[in-house]
Amino acid sequence: MLRSLGQRPVTGSDEDPRVTGLRTAVSHLRRRLAAYPAEFPDRAVAEDELAALAAMAAGGTPEIPRLRSSLLLIAGAIGSMSALASALAEVRDAIELFGTPQGD
Repeated sequence: MLRSLGQRPVTGSDEDPRVTGLRTAVSHLRRRLAAYPAEFPDRAVAEDELAALAAMAAGGTPEIPRLRSSLLLIAGAIGSMSALASALAEVRDAIELFGTPQGD
């Protein structure tokens, strides 16, 4: 079921909206990557890290250093493929909402 931007879930969930945004962005990039027809050397790395991000988002508030590490691995694996750039930017933006780790 699709919701318009800004609408709240009907269930009244207390879930962190950053986690919801991350889950949505990761899901979008996973779909775009699955539909991408060309094979590339690090595709499995990108798919594995996206699965890890999805699991972190499903588990509640993820650890910021792990989020950033996954983002770097995904960005490195996908490279400069313009077909995936906007979906990758969505994931990056969703991760940036979590801020920086303490001590940075």
